[in-house]
Amino acid sequence: MKTIALIPARYAASRFPGKLLQILGDKTVIAHTFLNVLNSGLFDEVAVVTDSDEIENEIKKYQGKVYRSTQEHECGTDRIAEMAVQLNEQDIVINIQGDEPFTQKVLLESLIQFLKQNPAAQVVSLKYKLEHESDALNPNIVKVVCDLSNRALLFSRSAIPYPRDKNQHFNYYKHIGIYAFRQQALQQFAQLPPSPLELIEKQEAMRFLENGIPVYMLETTLSTQGIDVPEDLEKAKLKLNNLHSNLTILELFYP
Repeated sequence: MKTIALIPARYAASRFPGKLLQILGDKTVIAHTFLNVLNSGLFDEVAVVTDSDEIENEIKKYQGKVYRSTQEHECGTDRIAEMAVQLNEQDIVINIQGDEPFTQKVLLESLIQFLKQNPAAQVVSLKYKLEHESDALNPNIVKVVCDLSNRALLFSRSAIPYPRDKNQHFNYYKHIGIYAFRQQALQQFAQLPPSPLELIEKQEAMRFLENGIPVYMLETTLSTQGIDVPEDLEKAKLKLNNLHSNLTILELFYP
């Protein structure tokens, strides 16, 4: 069994085209993400999966491995599934979005260990408790609600759950879009058509739920800073500067 990191990297993102080649600190967003994952030391293989010459050339500057997708895909999970068909069915595949340059090693490690310790589980992802109601109301932040066994019930861009009783305490949880799959679950996903709620929400994890495939959710206290829109890039620059102006992301997370 191998543990493999695949980073889907599409150039023409609908909300922020070319975002992966934007400069963050001293490197592009996709370069930070790739090097961050590579230097975690957790993986037998780390590769970027892209449809873009520009992104391929950027990764090759760092002697990185690149797979070229040959088909149009609805989402990043479909993109990496095209490459994962060649893997062993017991291999663990981690999907790290190309626009997640602040992903920390401990998050990736927790996903890998969960699948190794729970042989019946096929898919696991991450959730983070939101501190501000404004984040719950932000449609760019995907929220998740879970059952009592921490399996996802629903992913939505809406604020879920809805507090009918305003005096009752509850928490909103952000879905962090990093997934760990067993290879066979990834292949099953790719063979299924996009599901109705997936298309409505533009949220690929709903394809698993609508087809009866459990998605386990691990709670973390570590937030990430994904880059979905131009405003997120400015926040990422500020976060990097606030952490330490003289350190790279790699030095911050892997001292």
